[in-house]
Amino acid sequence: MHEATTTQPRADDDERATGYRRRLLDGLAAGIARDGYRATTVADVVRHARTSRRTFYQHFPDKEACFAALLAVTTADMVRRISAAVDQTAPWDAQVRQAVEAWVDCVEAAPALVVSWIRDVPALGPAARRLQHDAMEAFIAMVQELSGTERWRAPGAEPVSRELVVMLLGGLRELSATTIESGRRMREVADVAVRASIALLGPPTR
Repeated sequence: MHEATTTQPRADDDERATGYRRRLLDGLAAGIARDGYRATTVADVVRHARTSRRTFYQHFPDKEACFAALLAVTTADMVRRISAAVDQTAPWDAQVRQAVEAWVDCVEAAPALVVSWIRDVPALGPAARRLQHDAMEAFIAMVQELSGTERWRAPGAEPVSRELVVMLLGGLRELSATTIESGRRMREVADVAVRASIALLGPPTR
């Protein structure tokens, strides 16, 4: 009985802390969607999160740390969603289309956050730059796993190298940023993104 009474409050505390952290991340995302990262303050974050500055600083030392945590969660979610969208029994070019269309869906769901990820992170500190590196590694691992199957290699396509993933992700990121910044939707350029990705990842010319 004693163990149950001491463990349950600790579990409840952990659940509450997770809930506050999630609200703060959502609060920053809301601020970015409205005003952009640079114009969003800690006061804006806590207002959107409906909590206090004291709660914010219990979880994050500053806005940049909160931003890094938000982008880490967002990147992990993108990797999961793209991986889940790909049918690895489909032809390789169909898999590429599925993956790129899932990328487009992720961008459409949070365009301001995606632009901030692409434009703001390079100007931030070491923690944000480590996050950028970790995000790239996560996408490299995902693409190499998806392209490492017998179904992918059947028509002569090769497993995708790190260098090709870097080129692919760099192109998709810049296309996403410039499209959103011009006031257009990613859906408008989805076919271009698919065709370019298929051309980049397809069987080598002999």
